[in-house]
Amino acid sequence: MKERVILHSDLNNFYASVECLHRPEIRAKPVAVCGDPLLRHGIVLAKNYPAKATGIQTGEAIWQAQQKCPGLIVLPPNFGLYLRFARLAREIYASYTDQVEPFGLDEAWLDVTGSCHVYGDGREIADQIRVRIKEEMGVTASVGVSYNKIFAKLGSDMKKPDATTVITSDNFRQMVWPLPAGDLLYVGRATKRKLAARGIISIGDIALADPAWLRSLLGKWGEVLWSFANGLDSSPVVRMGEEAQIKSVGNSITAPRDLETDEDVEMTFYVLSESVAERMREHGFKCRTAQIYVRDKNLYSISTQGKFLRPTQLSSDLAEKAMSLFHAHYTWENPVRSLGVKGTDLVAADSCEQLFLFEDEERRRKQEKIEAAVDGLRHRFGHFSIQRALLLQDEKLGAINPREDHVIHPVAFFKEGRLP
Repeated sequence: MKERVILHSDLNNFYASVECLHRPEIRAKPVAVCGDPLLRHGIVLAKNYPAKATGIQTGEAIWQAQQKCPGLIVLPPNFGLYLRFARLAREIYASYTDQVEPFGLDEAWLDVTGSCHVYGDGREIADQIRVRIKEEMGVTASVGVSYNKIFAKLGSDMKKPDATTVITSDNFRQMVWPLPAGDLLYVGRATKRKLAARGIISIGDIALADPAWLRSLLGKWGEVLWSFANGLDSSPVVRMGEEAQIKSVGNSITAPRDLETDEDVEMTFYVLSESVAERMREHGFKCRTAQIYVRDKNLYSISTQGKFLRPTQLSSDLAEKAMSLFHAHYTWENPVRSLGVKGTDLVAADSCEQLFLFEDEERRRKQEKIEAAVDGLRHRFGHFSIQRALLLQDEKLGAINPREDHVIHPVAFFKEGRLP
C-alpha cells in the first residue's frame, strides 16, 4: 500500500503577524494580541518574535506579559481580518489538493498523496506553499511533512519560522522519540504530570511503554497516545467541501463579573440561549437535548444535560431547561465564572414531530415567529436593537453579545470525546 504524504501548515505567530503586516510601524517592536481584560479574557493570544524574546508566553495574563516587557504593544484581536487571511491560505492549499482539514484559523492538514506526481514530493510541495504564503500573503508558515497527521503537526512545530521539516517512517524514532512527552498532540499539562510522576518523560517513553499499562493510567486515551507515539495514526484528512455532520450547536462565555445569584445565572443563560437558538434556526435545526457547562471561580466545573419533550429551537425553552439543570446540579458553594449552553441531538427543523394534546400549539407557533422576527431585526439593525427586558437589569450582563464577541478556538482533532 502506498504511503500517504501528509502536510501540516502552521502560520507563524498568526494573529500578531497579520497585525504587524497591517501596521509597519510596529513590526520591529514587541507586540502581543490579547483578549479584552475588561471581559476577563485578558490573556496573550499571540505574540511576535521580539515579544517572544522577552519570555512572553501564549496564554499568560496581560499583566504578567507587561512585567516581562514594559514596552509591550498590546492589541485587541481582529477576527474578521484573521478570517480573511485564513481563507487566503486555504485558497493556496486548494491549488495543491482538495483534501484540506483546518485545525483552527492558522493551521491545516493537507493530504497531497495524489498530487506528488504533478508538484513533486512532500518537501517540494511544502516549500512551494511556504514561498507562496510569504509572497502572496506577507506572512510566514512552518510546514511539517510526514506519513500521518500527528507527525506532520509535530514537524511543523519543530522548526520556526518559515521552515519545512520532514518526518518519515524511517527517521521518526530519531526525530520524534527524544522530544518531551508534552510535545505530542493531546498530552496536556495534567496528562504530562501523570506521566512524569511515573517516569514517562519523552515521546519515546510513551512509545515503549506497555499500552495496557497506559490504558490503566489514562483510560482509552493511553492507548491512543501510545499509537500516536509509534506512528500508527491512520486518521484521514477531511476532503475540502465535505461538511462533518453537525451534532450540536452551543456557546459559552466567561462572565464580565462573577455570577452570585440565580438571577445573574438566568440572565446569562438567556443571552447564551438566544445565540444558540438563532444559530439553530439559521442552519435549519431543532434540538432534543440541552446541555449546560458551569465553572466556578475556583475553576471547578460541571457538565450535565436533559431532554426536551419535543424538539425545539426556542431560546426560552433552552434557557428554562438550562436553569432547571443548574438548580438540580449546582449548590452555590462558590460564585460562577463561566457558563455554557448547547443544543444536542439535532433534527431537521422541518421534520415531522408528535403534537401534544394539552399544549397550546398556536401559542408555540407564535413564539417561533416572534423569535424569527427578532433574528431579522438584529440582522438588519444590530444585536442590541431589541433585547429582553430581563437583560436590562444588569448593564454588564446585558451588554454580552456571544454571537459576535466570541473567541475563536481550534476544532478538536477528534470530533467526539475528551482527553483526560
